[in-house]
Amino acid sequence: MTNSLLSYTRQASQAARFIGQGFLVTLDHMNRSAITIQYPYQKLVPSERFRGRIHFEFDKCIACEVCVRVCPINLPVVHWQFQPVQKKKQLKAYSIDFGACIFCGNCVEYCPTNCLSMTEEYEMSVYDRHELNYDHIALGRLPACAEVDAMVETSPILGK
Repeated sequence: MTNSLLSYTRQASQAARFIGQGFLVTLDHMNRSAITIQYPYQKLVPSERFRGRIHFEFDKCIACEVCVRVCPINLPVVHWQFQPVQKKKQLKAYSIDFGACIFCGNCVEYCPTNCLSMTEEYEMSVYDRHELNYDHIALGRLPACAEVDAMVETSPILGK
């Protein structure tokens, strides 16, 4: 009888301690300030090494297809034509489907001419997934920076 009473007391004190620890966590969270931002009007500025949409410079590309070989899913589509007079490839078209892209950055890292770069653009939602297939013209457009958008106010969380 005394052993069962001691066991019950131990279990009750352990349960009370766990409840107290949970209550301390709740009190700690009550002292924090809110971190919710009003998204369309307040945007967080991405970090320095953020991997967003890829920017492509058509004039720099030599159609070597290194980006296709290093891509884990062979995503970039490169159309080129061999020019026998100059004895080199001429780029005709370049496209990337961002619906399938995993934003690993291998294509940017291994490009020998630096014609690919990562931007800070993260707003790429569309209603039709086929709209995420960007050709070389759409890839060449630079995105608007969130810091200079007139409709966006700076977030009070960032202290700017």
